[in-house]
Amino acid sequence: MNRLTLGAQGEKWAAEYLRNKGYTIIATNWHCVRGELDIIAQDGDILVFIEVKTRRSAHIADALVSITPRKRERLIASAYTYIADERSDEPDWRIDVIAVALPTTGEPVIAHVEDALGW
Repeated sequence: MNRLTLGAQGEKWAAEYLRNKGYTIIATNWHCVRGELDIIAQDGDILVFIEVKTRRSAHIADALVSITPRKRERLIASAYTYIADERSDEPDWRIDVIAVALPTTGEPVIAHVEDALGW
């Protein structure tokens, strides 16, 4: 499985995980000049932008540490752009990270960090 296929599969697993938790998926792979938002979902009254990181490793931390300061800035800028372009209201929102780890055997391991940027 190449990197793009791995990432797409991880995003599918993440979307399924979110649906099972009661989230409504609004969009996937939303692009703007500032970047891409992997998944946009609704969690009750909160609009959630989800960054999905998939790794061929049994260690969730490998995926979580890949959110660099530059990536953080792009996620925030993309979220603001989405709200300005696609919404007529000013919703409460947050950015989550879902890490998908693929051990050599067994099922994928998913970790969901809500409000991952903590602001």
